[in-house]
Amino acid sequence: QVQLVESGGGLVQAGGSLRLSCTASGNIFSINAMGWYRRAPGNQRELVAIIRSNSLTNYADSVKGRFTISRDNAKNTVYLQMNSLKPEDTAVYYCSILMGPFDYWGQGTQVTVSS
Repeated sequence: QVQLVESGGGLVQAGGSLRLSCTASGNIFSINAMGWYRRAPGNQRELVAIIRSNSLTNYADSVKGRFTISRDNAKNTVYLQMNSLKPEDTAVYYCSILMGPFDYWGQGTQVTVSS
């Protein structure tokens, strides 16, 4: 069994910053990729950023230059540094990991950006 616990969400004013963390525990073996997704009210879940085992990263166009994803393999933890936040970044943010053919998801953390 695998558990993902996210932290770091909250309320911030536009232009501010937040750092999300997600730690995986349980039956962890080779993690192929770790990522962050988000779902805004009325929208579908979308990929925000992903980091692969070779450290290659991909970002949604809407967050490029503002968000940075990183990982600490020793701690099975992935981070999302979010700068220059905008009201349209308001969403529930979910972390996900891919191990072999299986993906696992956290319960989500709310990020609210006020204008």
